[in-house]
Amino acid sequence: MSAPKTQRACVTTCVLRGVEAVPVRVEIEVGSGIPGMSIVGMADATVQEARMRVKSAIRAAGFELSNNRRVVINLAPASVRKSGSGFDLPIALAFLCATGQVPEQLVERTLVVGELALEGSVRSVDGLLAHALCAKELGYTLVSGPAQMELPQLSGLKHLVLSHLANLHEGNLQEMHPRTPPPQSSPIDYREVVGQDMAVRALTIAAAGGHGILMVGPPGSGKTMLAQRFPTILPALDEEEQIETAVIHSVAGLDLSSIAAGVRPFRAPHHSATSAALIGGGQPVMPGEVSLAHRGVLFLDELGEFPVRVLQMLRQPLEDGIVNICRAMERLTFPARFQLLAASNPCPCGHLGDFDHNCTCSEQDINRYKSKLGGPLKDRIDLTCTVPRVDPKRVLQSGSGRSSSDLAQEVAVARDYAAFREREEKPRPPRSSQEAIEACSLGRSERRLIEDLARQHHLSGRGIIRVLRVARTIADMAESEQVLDEHLCEAVMFRVEDPDD
Repeated sequence: MSAPKTQRACVTTCVLRGVEAVPVRVEIEVGSGIPGMSIVGMADATVQEARMRVKSAIRAAGFELSNNRRVVINLAPASVRKSGSGFDLPIALAFLCATGQVPEQLVERTLVVGELALEGSVRSVDGLLAHALCAKELGYTLVSGPAQMELPQLSGLKHLVLSHLANLHEGNLQEMHPRTPPPQSSPIDYREVVGQDMAVRALTIAAAGGHGILMVGPPGSGKTMLAQRFPTILPALDEEEQIETAVIHSVAGLDLSSIAAGVRPFRAPHHSATSAALIGGGQPVMPGEVSLAHRGVLFLDELGEFPVRVLQMLRQPLEDGIVNICRAMERLTFPARFQLLAASNPCPCGHLGDFDHNCTCSEQDINRYKSKLGGPLKDRIDLTCTVPRVDPKRVLQSGSGRSSSDLAQEVAVARDYAAFREREEKPRPPRSSQEAIEACSLGRSERRLIEDLARQHHLSGRGIIRVLRVARTIADMAESEQVLDEHLCEAVMFRVEDPDD
């Protein structure tokens, strides 16, 4: 009796490395030998467990499983670590193609990803948008389980959905057509904020120029309320930014509906967050809060309560807009171009400088607390604003403040003028100190003024450049081509907390 003929097939899938999907070939060989199914190619425990899910799903879907044959599955390239349950469906399809139960034409120029249930149904996986981008780049058709969330429209991509493995008997795959979500209206508005005109002005400047801002004030003064309304005055995400942001949230398994509607992300981690949660990490490596806030806002409430080591890790993302995470066998890069909003009490008890309450902190406690807020991190924050406690009479006038739509219009005017001034489609921050200085078009008196202010307030070189960038934004809000004395004075006012700073 002759040995059964060796059968082979290959299916393309991909694996997530950071927020990027890397193509992987699922090569299968069904032949003679010791019966069993083995997976090779740096597969982690989740991928190894696919053997049991694939066998059960194939039986439940009415296909034949060759129990008396040897099945070897190779995931190539072997040098890339494979993880995740998305290999279930490509392994099953490769087996069915190799054994002639499904035509090989079904998987030609196709990228397959999906998790199998024991009864044969197909589930979607995290990072489906990253897989879709990989398929589009390869020029392949994407085959996956039913998407659990709305995906942004990707022109030129054909996306087929397989809800159950049994549907392959008839070749019944439905094409998915993403729907454009309706615009979302925010239930919160700056109209509710009264008595904090200076803070609202600082936040408007920050929104217009993409600057970081620190709000300092006693408990109950409205710092969190001000920060939560900040996204309502930011411009909507454009198509390119939507894709960038949605990919990160897709990899993290988060809802994409608000991003698909153009709303910028707003992340507010608790001060007990670990460095891995804030910056990224874990096993497998996942994006942190700084990456989830990409193209949006990262709000750090109670900044002084964050560990110093964690805060200092923000320095590189703030400067470079990326996070590099190095492991023994891989180096991953996550985007992290976010806008930093921070709020803090002036001291541990929160009542330093509060006329209504006495501060109970010792001088040593105050200095230790302020040292957390100072140093290199604070030097990278463009605006600092004091948020005093609001008089109760003004609190009862809630609803009479400036609306978010009015403030958003100011922000749009400033950004449009900056784009016009730079002769570009959309404004960008100056990439170098020289660009920041040249953008201000300083006259002789303005140069003398900024030099005097820098000496008076002991501004560092980085501090001077950040003052100029804020002043340039203020001038754009006034539609002034040149940065004038009043723009510089206002920028310096938001740079220093008090004359002794």
